[in-house]
Amino acid sequence: MSTLIFYEKPGCANNARQKLLLRNAGHELVVRDLLSEPWTAERLRAFFGALPVPDWFNRAAPRVKSGEIVPERLDADTALALMLAEPLLIRRPLMECDGKRIAGFDAERVAAWIGAPLVREEHGDLQTCRHDAK
Repeated sequence: MSTLIFYEKPGCANNARQKLLLRNAGHELVVRDLLSEPWTAERLRAFFGALPVPDWFNRAAPRVKSGEIVPERLDADTALALMLAEPLLIRRPLMECDGKRIAGFDAERVAAWIGAPLVREEHGDLQTCRHDAK
């Protein structure tokens, strides 16, 4: 199987479930702290591919939930500047494997990307944060 770099928010329950699913599928993970990683705009942008700007955001981030930041109103440069200043805004996880990058954990997208099995019912929703972002 593959070796993936997995950027997470330490302590995030969904990231823990995502990592378990990947490891159970035979993938090796190199886990990094998304919040303390020294991001650049260019490096961060590579994870979002063709996703629309609103899909780059962690919808559970306090400033997004409160309406202070409305991702649908932002262009790419503004979105990246906000994320560099406040990494909690970044949709997670970010994953990297063999030079390819992806943001978020849509099971079908991940399966197509690295061959991870689709999520079974007991895993439930692996994208939506179960708790308020801190």
